[in-house]
Amino acid sequence: MKNVHSFMLSIAAVGALMFPVVINAASLEPVDSSAVQVQPQLQNGITYLSGGIGEDEAKAIQQTKGYNLHMTFSTGPQDEYVPDVDLVIQKAAGQTVLTVSQAGPLVYVQLPAGKYTVVATHKGEVRRDTADIGSGAARNLVFHWGGEN
Repeated sequence: MKNVHSFMLSIAAVGALMFPVVINAASLEPVDSSAVQVQPQLQNGITYLSGGIGEDEAKAIQQTKGYNLHMTFSTGPQDEYVPDVDLVIQKAAGQTVLTVSQAGPLVYVQLPAGKYTVVATHKGEVRRDTADIGSGAARNLVFHWGGEN
């Protein structure tokens, strides 16, 4: 019985050592863009992408060029992606330029230069931030809801 117990522990140890290698190997693979269904959307002359469910889709969005506002939605202590956020982007004067329901967990937007207020709502909890969009690098906003999922 002792030999069987030792043998099982050895198998478990080898499995535990191999598991991180499998995870790392999967993350090094190129994105299979043929399997990704995220398409640019257009609303009020504003082009945006919303998605990021699954590793390939998230990588495909993150590798997309030409969007000057990048938003990420997450929740909980593990920073888990949230795919069901209601999003409103307004110009500084309060004029709504984009409204997206059930957005995320990644949203990339191409906005004209200017100052914007971004309102993200998840399960009734509102988060606000501002973005000053210019000709420089893309602006990154992270919206996080703590606590329970």
